[in-house]
Amino acid sequence: MTRAEIYNRVVGILIKSFELDPADIKPESRLFEDLDLDSIDAVDMFVELHEVTNRRIDPQVARKIRTVEDIVNLVEGEIHGTPPGAAANDANDPPAATTASPATDTTDDKDS
Repeated sequence: MTRAEIYNRVVGILIKSFELDPADIKPESRLFEDLDLDSIDAVDMFVELHEVTNRRIDPQVARKIRTVEDIVNLVEGEIHGTPPGAAANDANDPPAATTASPATDTTDDKDS
């Protein structure tokens, strides 16, 4: 499952389970402050995520989830077997990966 597919699945769960407006759901949306979820909603969401990951979400990890992006990182880590700490750090990785690609291209340009 790609990161985009995971994101779409998470958004679908949020829309279906909590009747949220899709326009309100963004990666940076805070679950409790922006989307008005409560602790019971969070439990329901993790039950739904269990069906996606086929794994029980560690309650200690679940307590640290604050944004939609955090959920995507968690699910991605569970699916791909990344340790929970590493999945949480993935939120910072895409800009670094984007920066790394042009640097690689620049190196290739120098060799040409």
